[in-house]
Amino acid sequence: MKARTSANALLQLRGVSRRYGDRQALRPIDLDLAAGSCTALFGHNGSGKSTLLRIACGRDAPTTGTARFAGRKVSEDDPEVRARVAVVGDSVACYPDLTVREHLELVTVAHAVDDAQGWIDQVLADRRLAGHAHALPGSLSSGQLQSLLLAAALVRPRDLLVLDEPEQRLDPDARARLAALLVAEKADGVAVLLATHQAELALEVADRMVALEDGEVVEEGRPAEVLEKLGVRS
Repeated sequence: MKARTSANALLQLRGVSRRYGDRQALRPIDLDLAAGSCTALFGHNGSGKSTLLRIACGRDAPTTGTARFAGRKVSEDDPEVRARVAVVGDSVACYPDLTVREHLELVTVAHAVDDAQGWIDQVLADRRLAGHAHALPGSLSSGQLQSLLLAAALVRPRDLLVLDEPEQRLDPDARARLAALLVAEKADGVAVLLATHQAELALEVADRMVALEDGEVVEEGRPAEVLEKLGVRS
């Protein structure tokens, strides 16, 4: 079963699959994502969600098929792709000797952000990190570290935002703010590709859901319809 396709997609995946040695992590799938829309990938650990995200942002090349962003081959080595695709991964990777603010300053320098300090101040406030701006990562809670990962993606330009279970380690208040953030990203014209275990988050922010199992699409459509077919209660 394939996800629905569209001629106006910012991100276009055609027949992409991924094999690691003898293991088929992802079977061929088509997926399109337009600007200002959100697709949620839903499934258990090992279902293929993270593999599909890595292909979508260019961190992994597909074994078969093609992945294109704005008409270009998706590759992390392409400066145009790096400049327009922001990623929030599923693991926390920080520089232990850099403060929260210094992490964000590093991102703004890499992407030549105008009024960088103003953007950093705003993102720190929005992510409830202003009081920890001069803290080192080792002193932060797991939820604060996750908020730092989100902040690093938000302080830079982006047309596509790729997130791998961004709700993990967040408390209920932070999860609610995450949902509001993703709705605002869509309103700004950003395309959002999201992997999540949380049905409530998908219902709040996603226009479409793709359910994966053992690397294969088992259901796709509007989130409420997919969750009903899967027997998942929100």
